[in-house]
Amino acid sequence: MLKISDRLIQVAGLIPEGGRLADVGTDHGYIPIWLLERGKIPSAIAMDVNEGPLLRARENRDKYGLKQVMELRLSNGLEKLKPGEADTVLIAGMGGPLMIRILSEGYSNSEGVSAWVLQPQSEIPSVRRYLIEHGFCIVDEIMLMDEGKYYMAMKAAPGCEKPWTEVEYLFGKLLLEKNHPVLWDFLKKEKRVYLKILIQLTENHQSGTPRYDEVTAYLKALDKAMNYYDKQGNTYEG
Repeated sequence: MLKISDRLIQVAGLIPEGGRLADVGTDHGYIPIWLLERGKIPSAIAMDVNEGPLLRARENRDKYGLKQVMELRLSNGLEKLKPGEADTVLIAGMGGPLMIRILSEGYSNSEGVSAWVLQPQSEIPSVRRYLIEHGFCIVDEIMLMDEGKYYMAMKAAPGCEKPWTEVEYLFGKLLLEKNHPVLWDFLKKEKRVYLKILIQLTENHQSGTPRYDEVTAYLKALDKAMNYYDKQGNTYEG
């Protein structure tokens, strides 16, 4: 059976069992193959905008004997997905702006989709904001460290939700409510880094500059996020 990284296993864990999967930007096709082998989903459509990744996905699919249940499509985002073909859409391993564009341009093809699993590599707050402002409800968030890098993934479903606060967009409302330990580690490291930057700016007589104000505002946001942990009585050491 196919072995995949812990990061991909955790992302795969957000995908509801028993639903038909559309994997956008499939690359090697690892997540749909892993799920199909374990009987967690009945079928998958693996899509990519480039031929190269689809060739790799085809090789892997055929190697593991999944030709009958895993279809491959050359597709720009959700363009080639037909309404009613999938219950879950996975979009992982790409930048936030591209992910937002795919969601915006392809939503009309997503009729019948009840779960969206997203793992943006950049501009995560913008992805959260887009979802909330466009009629989605974020129902789960995970965060992990893999090979020295922080990764975050979320599951969203159709359904309106009240706007989040700026701190919740920045760091993830559900992660904050869970008092997620990996987020806590991230917050501590960010605070150390940005305090050093603030000291350097002060020493270089840059107080009152746009960069100084930006760093100060971010440090205040970090403190607000860390207060979520204090409010719930947790004794995390910094």
